[in-house]
Amino acid sequence: MTVLRTIEEVIQACFTSDGDGVKLKRAFGGPNLARFDPYLMLDEFGSDEPSDYIGGFPSHPHRGFETITYMLNGNMEHRDHMNNLGKLGPGDVQWMKAGAGVVHSEMPQQEEGLMRGFQLWLNLPAAEKMTPATYNDIKAQDIPTYPIDDVIIKAIAGNLAVNGKAVAGRVTGLTTDPGYLDVAFKNASLLTIDIPAGYSAMVYFYEGDGRIGNQDTVLKKTQLARLSDTGALAIHAGAGAKLLVITGKPINEPIVQHGPFVMNSVDEVEQALRQYNEGSFV
Repeated sequence: MTVLRTIEEVIQACFTSDGDGVKLKRAFGGPNLARFDPYLMLDEFGSDEPSDYIGGFPSHPHRGFETITYMLNGNMEHRDHMNNLGKLGPGDVQWMKAGAGVVHSEMPQQEEGLMRGFQLWLNLPAAEKMTPATYNDIKAQDIPTYPIDDVIIKAIAGNLAVNGKAVAGRVTGLTTDPGYLDVAFKNASLLTIDIPAGYSAMVYFYEGDGRIGNQDTVLKKTQLARLSDTGALAIHAGAGAKLLVITGKPINEPIVQHGPFVMNSVDEVEQALRQYNEGSFV
């Protein structure tokens, strides 16, 4: 009998704001981050009201982790201290490793219309936290798409088996082995994803609803399920459901976060703050 992952926790995304007043829904983040290891935060931004996003995210620092921005709708511009300039449009992904330090801005390139997407924070192990920052813009057409039965899968990252078929993401080979799938159900159906034992796994519904495994709990739009760490992931979802599947290999190291700095000790965070304030951050 196939062992299936079960729901450990259901989290309702909470309204908050960040940057220059950008309105967000935060699916997870904050205290007790070890239960999401290797991930740190997932935000969904989405509004057709310009005042909700027009302020954007002016210049700010990061150290010690990776940011993954996935656009569904709208246009955003990235600038950083490495003289990188990137423009994200619908379906594009920006994968940035802050490493030892990056100072960047993320600003809307529209004055009206819908802007919607996600930002996911992925931790780095201690051995990689002080490595040089890197930046990668991935265009929508370069992200592999897999039609499997009645489901369309955009494979942003990872190597996973879905309904017995190999699904290879655009980003692979990282220490934390992240898996990041955008899954859209055309019709009500069952999808089974094989995930390595011991890996963290989460499912976030951003449209529609569904169930996990043999459990009766119905997950609704803007709800995230954190799952047990053993077994396959079985998702029963209705027609039109859309969700993110996020998996990864836990780092199992101390996590000390102070805003945009995520390190392994208080001393390391204080050093980051001191260097940023002194102007010697990067």
